[in-house]
Amino acid sequence: MLAFPEIHVGEPIAYECLSIFPLIGGPDGNVNYLLSDEAIASGTVTVEEIGEAGSVPELAVNNQADELVLFLEGEELRGAKQNRILNTSVLVAARSQTKIPVSCVEQGRWRYSSRRFGQSGHHATRRMRQILKETVQASAMAGMGHHSDQIGVWQEVARQSKSLASSSPTQAMSDTYDAKQASVSDFQTRLKYVEGAVGLAVAVGDRVVSVDLFDKPSTCRKVWDRLMTGAIMVGLEAKPAEKPVEKSAAEQLLATLRDSSWEEMPAAGAGKEFRFADGDKHASALVYDGALVHGSVVTL
Repeated sequence: MLAFPEIHVGEPIAYECLSIFPLIGGPDGNVNYLLSDEAIASGTVTVEEIGEAGSVPELAVNNQADELVLFLEGEELRGAKQNRILNTSVLVAARSQTKIPVSCVEQGRWRYSSRRFGQSGHHATRRMRQILKETVQASAMAGMGHHSDQIGVWQEVARQSKSLASSSPTQAMSDTYDAKQASVSDFQTRLKYVEGAVGLAVAVGDRVVSVDLFDKPSTCRKVWDRLMTGAIMVGLEAKPAEKPVEKSAAEQLLATLRDSSWEEMPAAGAGKEFRFADGDKHASALVYDGALVHGSVVTL
């Protein structure tokens, strides 16, 4: 059984075609973990290729910390033989070595730029996460693990690059984000974290397209700007809304997380994973010791 805390939707903050609804409520979670960027920066976690040869759909994580480490679906890791994004949210157990499922977002490079991966500060867009959620669920249901449609991922990287008039010698998603950094920074200064928020619902134009919900405000605060990069990149392609999006639209998508019939599937790391699909909506949830650590839904 998957239980969600009581959450209410706050008033939106908006800029151009983006509206961000803060999700407020619920006590602080009691699961102790580090975020991947914190752990990588401190040196307690290293992320590397699988052996010298490497393996496109997985990476090796060595966690020397005494805490769990949380990697988020869609976060980009930059370096080694090619940049990757996480296929699903993963809790890496303390003092452990494990493999995490990833997708390549740099088709034209297979050579070392560094031995270890670092954080890029970028997060996948709603379109990319839809590809991940839909194809990873199909893979997991078939007993094939957390594999994505790699061709579909590359096609989305290319589509976005063309749409935003970006170019990259290695067909890297990060080059498109870097090319739009000035615009991304402008949006970020206007769409700041809302104190007390444990999540956010993102509306592009007149449609709410994603929800991310965490177990505690401190996690949401730390990942807010990174999550916002994916939302902003979508916003840069969108047209202004003809009318403001209603709060009820965010409440409806949040209700989808709460009320749907979830199916438990093997987690990629510690804890339990749940998923559901309903038409154009795809969702996943990572639970540890009975507590929701990260739940999300995206819709096209």
